[in-house]
Amino acid sequence: MELIPTQEEVVALLRRTGGLRDGHFEYPNGVHSTEYLQVALTMRYFQDAKILNVALSRKLRAHNDIRVMIPQLSVVAPATGGLPVAYGVCEALRAHQVYWAERDNTDEPQHFRQFLNVEPGEKVLLVDDVLRTGKKLAELKSLVQEQGGEVVGLAVIIYQPYPGAVSFDPLPFYYLAKLDAVYANDPGSCEMCKRGVPAIKVRV
Repeated sequence: MELIPTQEEVVALLRRTGGLRDGHFEYPNGVHSTEYLQVALTMRYFQDAKILNVALSRKLRAHNDIRVMIPQLSVVAPATGGLPVAYGVCEALRAHQVYWAERDNTDEPQHFRQFLNVEPGEKVLLVDDVLRTGKKLAELKSLVQEQGGEVVGLAVIIYQPYPGAVSFDPLPFYYLAKLDAVYANDPGSCEMCKRGVPAIKVRV
């Protein structure tokens, strides 16, 4: 495998480790899909996590503007899925620091932990394991900016956009593979449901 694996190699790695599965799945928001992606199942294995994190860091390092920021660059992620990626990318880049945002309850906004504060003008790279709707990263971007930080780019292992996913243009956006699952917003429009295939309810 090359230092930056191909889309096919990334997908094969996810399938081999159980991070990507084919079938009939129902997400918590009611959307049905033909694929279930859980990057954390792949990140369980140190060598596989290292392959993905180093590859993503190499894509970032190839961007001249980001490369010159690295000594002062903060890597910020939403907890908890983004943390293995944030730490791995920070280590591979030799960036300045990692911190994260979290929720006390699912219906409350994200916040930084006590004593974790964005410095005015701080250069911030947002990372996560997967981008689907983009809402979580959009909220995190707003949180950083409200505290005076500057978001300079976004990076995820997998880009698996829902219809109408948030666009972060013109910010640089990096990913190792893009997955185009077939989505249905309700059982009535789901071909798998019409064929009588039971849906497996999953968490994201």
